[in-house]
Amino acid sequence: MERLIGIDFGRKRTGIAVSDPLCIFASALDTVESAKIIDYLKNYAQTETIIRFVVGFPVNMDNTPSEAAADVRAFLKKLGTAFPEVPVSLEDERFTSVLAHRIMIDGGMKAGARRDKKSVDKISAAIILQSYMDRTSGGGTPFPADRSAVPDSLSRNAGRTKRKKQ
Repeated sequence: MERLIGIDFGRKRTGIAVSDPLCIFASALDTVESAKIIDYLKNYAQTETIIRFVVGFPVNMDNTPSEAAADVRAFLKKLGTAFPEVPVSLEDERFTSVLAHRIMIDGGMKAGARRDKKSVDKISAAIILQSYMDRTSGGGTPFPADRSAVPDSLSRNAGRTKRKKQ
């Protein structure tokens, strides 16, 4: 079955989420060591068809790339080499960890379980993927994965027009 894969890449751990076959819902899948992410995805691709990767892109509040953006860019190069036929889209990952913690609290997860960073990472990946699917209805145009600047569409103000003062 065809799936979208959401990725919350980090230096140590990477959260992974997957879409349902209709690309409507995102579900947290797993958290793996970042050094093993490509192998994990290759194994996953042996049983499921990956039609797009949606990777969280770290930006500051002013839409400039954060320090972690360099790590994500390096990962994107490896991902492109390993899966040259699969398109990659970038999605704003601001506040995903905060949202993940809120989801865990609202879901009744105990405090000890909420401290497990693996849970936060995979829930963050699901938030990234769901945000992309909500915005594009599961399709959409991918952002260039090798672009050094933050895509304009990641801006919170993208598509908005200023109101005229009356």
